[in-house]
Amino acid sequence: MSEAQAEPRGIVLVFHGLAEHAGCYGRFAGELSQAGFHVLAHDHRGHGSTVAADAPLRRFAGTGGAEKVLKDCRAVHLHANELFGDLPLVVFGHSLGAMIALNYGERFGRDLSGLCVWNADFAHGLERRLGRIALKAEKALKGSDVASDLSRRFTFDAWAKSVSPRRTPFDWLSHDEAEVDKYMSDPLCGFTPTVSMMEDIARLVFEAGSKPGLSLVPSDLPLHILGGSEDPATRNGKAIVELADELSRLDCDRIESLVIPGARHATLIETETYRRPAMESLLAFLDRAVAHPGPVTSSGMGVSS
Repeated sequence: MSEAQAEPRGIVLVFHGLAEHAGCYGRFAGELSQAGFHVLAHDHRGHGSTVAADAPLRRFAGTGGAEKVLKDCRAVHLHANELFGDLPLVVFGHSLGAMIALNYGERFGRDLSGLCVWNADFAHGLERRLGRIALKAEKALKGSDVASDLSRRFTFDAWAKSVSPRRTPFDWLSHDEAEVDKYMSDPLCGFTPTVSMMEDIARLVFEAGSKPGLSLVPSDLPLHILGGSEDPATRNGKAIVELADELSRLDCDRIESLVIPGARHATLIETETYRRPAMESLLAFLDRAVAHPGPVTSSGMGVSS
């Protein structure tokens, strides 16, 4: 938790990505606190050093993992309200955290002043559907609480090949070599999820990204959707555009979307060339979300040097 260092204007809940943890967001929390926001980040089940009874590292839960993750997020939200009172509250999610955040916004969007969905792909194409079938086969052969080698092959390993020449298997995360090395040296980062965790993640993607799911997002909820044009996890930013377009078709009228040219997956640990325009866009969005009612719709591609 990081308390606002200026006059408190709002609260930001941070939902971290897959195979990382809340501790990775210290710099981000510090920047937001300087801008007048209280920031809370928690470890999702199966991540970090916080372990639930049925959620050892790499597993959300024995059963009903996706639902339990969302209940955890709700508990943190209510705790934030108890700590800081009736301040505007914005949820920020990166990658897996963005998948969780969109599900959360579909359920509890009326309680939010803004929703930030960064670096996530909600596509329901043939490849994703075949992937769910393959996961079922892997589960039948190996069980649910073992590492999903199949998923790693089609995610981390496949994304690593998008960078050539590459220095490490995680260059797809960021151009910043020091940040990539920091990630790789963290024993709580970069692990292979279990089959059950990947099944839960697939559920989060398919439920949130479906038309019935997206239709539950309040039309007047401010949305900030962002990614990078060199992020293999979002098909080089195509997923960002698709999500913004689909929400627009469903009459969401406060969408701000941005694809940062050249940026890779983990925007918040990118070099300043890519990170700075993303942060400038986010801080401006937060200003509007907590202070200015009414429709605000914009989209674009841009980067500052």
